[in-house]
Amino acid sequence: MLPPVASLATTIGPVLETLSIVGTFVFAASGALAAARLQQTLVTFAFFALVTGVGGGTVRDLLIDAPVFWVADPIPAIACMAAALMVWFTPRKFWSERALDWLDAIGLAAFAVFGAAKAMSFGVPPFVAGMMGVVTGCVGGIMRDLLAGEPSILLRPELYVTAAAVASGLFVLLRAVGLDVPVAGLIAALIGFALRAVAIRRGLGLPVYRDGAG
Repeated sequence: MLPPVASLATTIGPVLETLSIVGTFVFAASGALAAARLQQTLVTFAFFALVTGVGGGTVRDLLIDAPVFWVADPIPAIACMAAALMVWFTPRKFWSERALDWLDAIGLAAFAVFGAAKAMSFGVPPFVAGMMGVVTGCVGGIMRDLLAGEPSILLRPELYVTAAAVASGLFVLLRAVGLDVPVAGLIAALIGFALRAVAIRRGLGLPVYRDGAG
């Protein structure tokens, strides 16, 4: 039985709802920052911010047959526009060269956990719910990079999808052993972010495929 939209906040809880808004805002800011690097107009800033902020969640909601979150609730779209305006009015010198990576890391961890939690609340089996967390965390960044004409963040050597999978998978496991949703969500998000942070700092990555015949 799928929970009605009105009860979703009660099902997931205020902590994960907050994680969702935080994830939306920082992902949207990373999209706006990509537009800033390309010296685009305010309209393009807003478009980049919206697509990056809600892209992953939109794909997730379509896959689990849920109402698309930012269509049913205007707050995520407002958060995206606020992020675009913040980046537009902030001097470029305030943003470091790796600011996009750090904003993306926060959004990745928050969205991966929230995506898994929302999928589970809609009756999706835990293993698949973990995958929905990865989709939620990664698709917005992929869309941003495609729009900006940059190499996809997935193709960088350091851990990315793995960090999302750790965050969403850990949340599912912690829930399976009986941890409350807020505690499980915070622990999983912090560990997912920590893994991505180490990857950004130290270039941590998984072994790549090598053709034995070569």
